[in-house]
Amino acid sequence: MSHHITCLSCATVNRVPAERLSAHPKCGTCGAKLVEPKVHDIDTATLRKAETKDTLPLLVDFWAPWCGPCRAMAPEFSKAARALSPHTRLAKVNTQVHGDASQRYGIRGIPLLILFRNGQEIARLTGARPAAEIEAFVRSHTAARA
Repeated sequence: MSHHITCLSCATVNRVPAERLSAHPKCGTCGAKLVEPKVHDIDTATLRKAETKDTLPLLVDFWAPWCGPCRAMAPEFSKAARALSPHTRLAKVNTQVHGDASQRYGIRGIPLLILFRNGQEIARLTGARPAAEIEAFVRSHTAARA
């Protein structure tokens, strides 16, 4: 089995064998790591491509720099990225810079986590959460679909 994974740096869709996820595969176009234990800042164009093409789960944090709970959750989101890699990737979209995200994704408040996989939204979680809750949220929605 292989996964389709959108490069969060150049938005190229790559095919990666499932057994190679732990080997830090790189994008065939730009050479960026496709799966790594960190959070990526992305724009809405890259997110639109990843949400429709990726077979590997992608958890996105919609946030803004003026949001206190968003800033407080950032280190916890990074911890969750380390714990969930290589089976789930984590990214964040700054809703202040990418204002179109609020309307496109029906965002009523931030921070908002949306989990995507196989071209669809799987689940949402609102509010600032500790890493353990973020990890449990992802695992509870991806275990049956793995």
